[in-house]
Amino acid sequence: MRPARLNLPQIDSTLRAVQADFGRINATLCAPRDPMSDEVRNNLMAGYCRVDDALASGIDLFELGNSRSLLDLNTLVLCGPDLNRRKEFARHIASTERHFYGQEGGGIGALTEWLQRNNGEDVWRRAAGVYIHILSQPELYIEGNHRTGALIMSYLLAREGQPPFVLSVENAKAYFDPSTLVQGIERGSLRMLIRLSNLKKRFACLLEDTADRGYLIPLT
Repeated sequence: MRPARLNLPQIDSTLRAVQADFGRINATLCAPRDPMSDEVRNNLMAGYCRVDDALASGIDLFELGNSRSLLDLNTLVLCGPDLNRRKEFARHIASTERHFYGQEGGGIGALTEWLQRNNGEDVWRRAAGVYIHILSQPELYIEGNHRTGALIMSYLLAREGQPPFVLSVENAKAYFDPSTLVQGIERGSLRMLIRLSNLKKRFACLLEDTADRGYLIPLT
């Protein structure tokens, strides 16, 4: 399928609904999450805007030389686009960059290799697998792996004409609970090997079953 642009106002509307109902959602989760503040929502929307820009320009974020765009997605969800805010977090941003590029047997190099090895899978399973890879230990980023992972899944899906993943009131529990399970598993461990297939299937089904084409604007 052809790539599509994101319906950013619709995505923002859905995130505002989650924000308004987050107290109730949190009470249903296995592990409670921090509330969705205005800053968190605004930064996440800045990330969706950046994903939309990549889709519009046809940039392959996983192509050699484009990895800094994936790194900047994480900076956006944590600090937003404001340059002064980024200066405040300069040390953290630098630490994240070292972590992103320098992990032994991990980091962006391992993620790119995983994606190449699994290129034959359908896009739902590929997006799910990338998300699991980002969240499993060692995580791709120091902080913000859930939010950045959701943006990267959205990019992979929309690049192939499928709706992005957007956290909603309806899918929040089905997204957060297995995400918590993944975070505690070391990548490549026996525990991960045993659970990987089920976790990937679970996330892939979540992505496909909750896909909403209202989040897309088809390219003409």
